[in-house]
Amino acid sequence: YHQLRTRETRLSKFNQTEIKAMLGSYTKVLFVRDPFHRLIATFLQGMGISPSFSSFVQEVLDSGMHNGSMAWKPLVSLCRPCLIQYDYVVMFGFLRQELGHLLHRAGLPAGSLLPELTDSQVQWTYRWLSEQMFSELSAQQKKQLSHFYRWDLAAFPFSGSFLSD
Repeated sequence: YHQLRTRETRLSKFNQTEIKAMLGSYTKVLFVRDPFHRLIATFLQGMGISPSFSSFVQEVLDSGMHNGSMAWKPLVSLCRPCLIQYDYVVMFGFLRQELGHLLHRAGLPAGSLLPELTDSQVQWTYRWLSEQMFSELSAQQKKQLSHFYRWDLAAFPFSGSFLSD
């Protein structure tokens, strides 16, 4: 949206007319990832100070929706998929296939621009990690996490998520 080029990145700083014009002038792509996988990645990257995954999850639950880190906040609270009409939703674990399609739709040569992605290996690794990490959690933590991420689980097709059970 050419008339509103600014360093400001938050839509909330603009009025409704400006927001509508900006969003209408861009192709909007949303990258989503299973919330449990996001928690595992955050823990493994050392973003929590907890010695165990279970205590890290308790930190997340105790921080709540409003005080939590962007690394583990529910996606619907960050990207507002109910308010913003995204043109594409790209699922982590299917990046090669979906990015190829997205580049093709944009008229770009998909094959030469995509890095080598091994989606099946990523999915297998996260499945194994999820099983290990999920087994460390108490029944109460599992229930609380499912509740914490309930809107993400409802908004996106994370059918294989441990949190949707």
